Amino acid sequence: MRCATIMIRHEDSKAKRRFLFLQGPISPFFAEVAAGLRHYGHRVFRVNLNLGDWVFWRGPDGVNFTGKPEAWRAWIEAFMDEQAISDLVLLGEQRFYHREAIAAAKVRGIPVVVTDYGYLRPDWVTLELDGMGGNSLFPRDPDDILRRAEGLSAPDLSPLHDEHFSNMAVMDVLYHVLAEWPFPFWHYRRHHALHPFLVYAGLARRIFLLRRIEEGRSKKVFEGLKKRGTPFWLFAMQLESDFAIRAYSPFPDLDTALRKVIASFSAHAPRHAELLVKLHPLDPCMKNWPKRIAVIAREAGLAGRVHVVPRGDLDAMLHAAQGMITVNSTAASNALALDRPVTFLGRSIFDIPGLAFQGGLDDFWTQAAAPDRALRDAVVALLCGAFMVRGGHYGRTARVAAVRATVERLDRHLINLPLPHLPRASTEA
Repeated sequence: MRCATIMIRHEDSKAKRRFLFLQGPISPFFAEVAAGLRHYGHRVFRVNLNLGDWVFWRGPDGVNFTGKPEAWRAWIEAFMDEQAISDLVLLGEQRFYHREAIAAAKVRGIPVVVTDYGYLRPDWVTLELDGMGGNSLFPRDPDDILRRAEGLSAPDLSPLHDEHFSNMAVMDVLYHVLAEWPFPFWHYRRHHALHPFLVYAGLARRIFLLRRIEEGRSKKVFEGLKKRGTPFWLFAMQLESDFAIRAYSPFPDLDTALRKVIASFSAHAPRHAELLVKLHPLDPCMKNWPKRIAVIAREAGLAGRVHVVPRGDLDAMLHAAQGMITVNSTAASNALALDRPVTFLGRSIFDIPGLAFQGGLDDFWTQAAAPDRALRDAVVALLCGAFMVRGGHYGRTARVAAVRATVERLDRHLINLPLPHLPRASTEA
């Protein structure tokens, strides 16, 4: 876990601030951002909630919280007051500890900066105030978006960095093994809906035992659809355990979302049309989705018209599809880039009139139109210019770029404020 030294030279004169970092990406990313902020004279504190947090932190002012969850709110409030915290930085806003800390920060007027994977992938990291996804402050009014995007340069969306899945996997496993170690964090409450070790077992099964079977099945299904030439729509599955489903959708699980989509398709889609369901590539498949979906389709009178692909090229499928249905997956950005109609079943920053279909699921099958290209380009420019930074959390060059940009935005109070120029990210350390 070698740390990069990030330096950004500028001559802004400002009062130095006192940042508090909570849980972040499972990589040296937060430690490197903190080092960059300290370089400019800011003080950076970190609260470790488990042994994984402690191991991944590099630098001074790391404090361990080892109390019970019910004591967290009073503890973090006292810490913010005693240390005169000016900014709170964390990954995602829906974890128990983060929700409580955010509430404490808002009472005190402390800005909250939330980060996670980018809305556009790869090579982007989200960095915005107050929250992401369903809680994002990204504007929803098309005219407002077009106005705010005026003068912003079109971003270069071509991939620049490799996030190195192997690095990600090693860090993730190491972190969660450490996080499960009880001493001295006896009372830590994990935020996962599934135990991480169960997820690893499911993913290992898909990667090492089922990969070729899944690839062959997916190819056969997709080639069959293209050969028949009948119109089809694509439903993009997500991780059922993700907060995008748990916090930003009306569904208690994906079975409910699937039943809604398949029932609507049965009643309102063209009688000869077909539905393609694509599984998330990192779904551990604790549920046997092909069998469950087959049962739901049969109950809806759609046996033979609903198909499941565990893997495959998403863009190739979208090229051939009539449109995409999803709860709120960021994969919708792929469909929009390819001029495919999209409808959302949950809360999404892309659910904007003129960009996504607003007429409801039942009418989507026959009335949806392609997204407005000018609005789409404005959304992308504004996202890249104000709500994201270039880079990633894991690969060396990706992390250097993201750390450099994140330090600059935090140092200069530039969160959610558009930068007019979007040059290629530098990879110099």
